[in-house]
Amino acid sequence: MGLNRYGPALSGPISSGPAAGGSDSKPAEKTAFDIKLEKYDAAAKIKIIKEVRSFTDLGLKEAKELVEKVPAVLKKGLTKEEATAIVEQLKELGATVVLE
Repeated sequence: MGLNRYGPALSGPISSGPAAGGSDSKPAEKTAFDIKLEKYDAAAKIKIIKEVRSFTDLGLKEAKELVEKVPAVLKKGLTKEEATAIVEQLKELGATVVLE
């Protein structure tokens, strides 16, 4: 019937191009951060386990296992202020921590 030359039938508003909502127009700032333990000083292992227990609800055994399976995500979904405070405490103890 020759309808193909007019393109597909569309209903509703046509949105194309960067003005349509543009996923690249909003470089949204992250609001939830994860704390990832990369590595730690073996001499400070006990202190790091205690610190991990202080900001998580883990028991001694669970915290020890989490710290020993480096690299591991220690806590998820924190605000930037909470996460940076915890990262600074862990860095003082000799851990290498990354904020994701």
